[in-house]
Amino acid sequence: MEWYKQIGNMEGQYRYTWNSTVSQPNGESIFDAEVLKMVKDKEVLDIGCGDGEFTHQCAAFAKEIVGVDATETFTAAGNKKKRANVSFVTGNSKHGLPVEKGPFDCAYIRKGPTSAYPFLKKAVKEGGTVLGLHPGDDLGMELPLLFPTFFEKKEGTPILDLIRKRLEAGSFSSAEFDHIEATEYLHTPLDVIKWRCFGQKPSIYKRMIEENLPEITRIFEKNSTPAGLPITFSRYIVRINV
Repeated sequence: MEWYKQIGNMEGQYRYTWNSTVSQPNGESIFDAEVLKMVKDKEVLDIGCGDGEFTHQCAAFAKEIVGVDATETFTAAGNKKKRANVSFVTGNSKHGLPVEKGPFDCAYIRKGPTSAYPFLKKAVKEGGTVLGLHPGDDLGMELPLLFPTFFEKKEGTPILDLIRKRLEAGSFSSAEFDHIEATEYLHTPLDVIKWRCFGQKPSIYKRMIEENLPEITRIFEKNSTPAGLPITFSRYIVRINV
């Protein structure tokens, strides 16, 4: 939570700071298309909405949409530019969903907290749909191999295991997982550092550049293609019937 709040305080929005190109189709593009279709003329709950960029996209199709986020900086940013059918609420889903409206026709979690799943059966109408998008466990799995000094190698499937645990607590009628991989091309050596330092203080990013840019550049140039440095772009899509 402290890391997430720090992003809000530094950026005022939840955006990736590095430059890259992701091959199509990918987990995010598939998820976004499904959500935009799901929310048409529906009352919708957006959990982990950030500053509301995707919430506003959905609002063009939804009857009404409520965005929930734990960071007040983000919900305040969303309220500054909201549509008439959009509202934003601040609250931590670890303690339940802080919404008085509902039950909703459907809900989605776009890279938001898995802690919301156990509470969604009460928030969404019986027969409704929930869609979730989360980072895959093999996201950027090449980076620890290429840059062992700068990235830690991950073991097992901790993200998937946690999602399964949350869904079991939610007691849904059915839930399916889809693991979708694509390729992300980081454009420059600086984008490798930005990827590594996402959400960190500017002083850490500056120190990484000063101390490590020559070595990162050498490895980047040795392994990159004309499109950039290829790494795995991995996402889990969760589809739930309430």
